[in-house]
Amino acid sequence: MASKDEIRASHRARRAALTRAGLESAGAGIALHGLAWASDLTKGAPGTFAAYLGVGSEPPTLPLLAALHGAGHRILLPVCEPALALSWVYWTPASEFVRSRYAPIQEPVGERHDTIVMKHAAGIFLPATAVDFSGNRVGQGGGYYDKFLAALTDVIPAGTQESDGGSLPSLPTAAVVYDAEVLPSGSIPAESFDRKVAAALTPGGLLRLQP
Repeated sequence: MASKDEIRASHRARRAALTRAGLESAGAGIALHGLAWASDLTKGAPGTFAAYLGVGSEPPTLPLLAALHGAGHRILLPVCEPALALSWVYWTPASEFVRSRYAPIQEPVGERHDTIVMKHAAGIFLPATAVDFSGNRVGQGGGYYDKFLAALTDVIPAGTQESDGGSLPSLPTAAVVYDAEVLPSGSIPAESFDRKVAAALTPGGLLRLQP
């Protein structure tokens, strides 16, 4: 079994070869299927979703953010804080972005909220470089989301479910990856601090995983 670092490096190299047209096509598919997932979770009503802004060759999420906003949903984007903590800012198309002090990402400007704001959320779109059908995820390697997902169970404990190799987060989660980055079950090593994800959102559709 390849290590998380090996999987991450391999997929990043593949992403670096993507063309502008490929990125635009991927962004359109992610927006289409991500909006459908959100609408399913809220039964068509407006809701609140945590998401993130994909940069560089990451799966483009700006079209998804715009689609969610256009459908009346509220969107929370992360801000990296010291000690691998995340805070959250409500985003609109008028929001400004600045370079993060702690990670290679763009962050929204605005009032910051801690994890307690997730009590109002219907679901979470997570960054990833790979997922497998066991629900295991390879993130960006920073550790921010591992800590956030662990803290989430203190805020919303009632929804936590135990699976056959790790606990599911308290809210529905979808990791955003390219189609080829959804791997067979057991491809990704799981560690004690990992939290599994319930779905993979790809340009080709939403895939339900089996954690």
